[in-house]
Amino acid sequence: MSDLEGCGELRVVPAAGERELADWRAVHNAVVPTAVLSEAQVRERAGRNRLEVAYLGGAAVGCSTVRPPDGETPAATVIARILPEHRRRGFGTVLYERGLGHARTLSGAGVETVVLASNEEGLRFALARGFTEVERYVLPGDTIPFVTLRLV
Repeated sequence: MSDLEGCGELRVVPAAGERELADWRAVHNAVVPTAVLSEAQVRERAGRNRLEVAYLGGAAVGCSTVRPPDGETPAATVIARILPEHRRRGFGTVLYERGLGHARTLSGAGVETVVLASNEEGLRFALARGFTEVERYVLPGDTIPFVTLRLV
């Protein structure tokens, strides 16, 4: 059974070309408006992380990031983002499961995710999949915290 089965015409592709990077950026910035990324920042992230874009027909509806472990945490990080008008249709699950499979090849020290605290649907999504909160932090100049959650 395909991880896309039951999700209609959803297509997930690497954010490698100009269009995909722009679409990834547009979804990210819509879902995380407190941490808007520039084109240059997205290109830099694409060089060190696995970025994917989910399309329904020709429209971008979601994006994901898989970050390898780094000096701050030995865990890999999986983040799935779906535009609000496309949630609760299984698209987030597809992106999350794809990311989780890749993350598990990067680290045996666990998996984390990060959700903007104001994204209540995203927090519920993570908690329903077995993540537990481990930290909240606020970026300089922001007022809404990010929540780091670890898969247990």
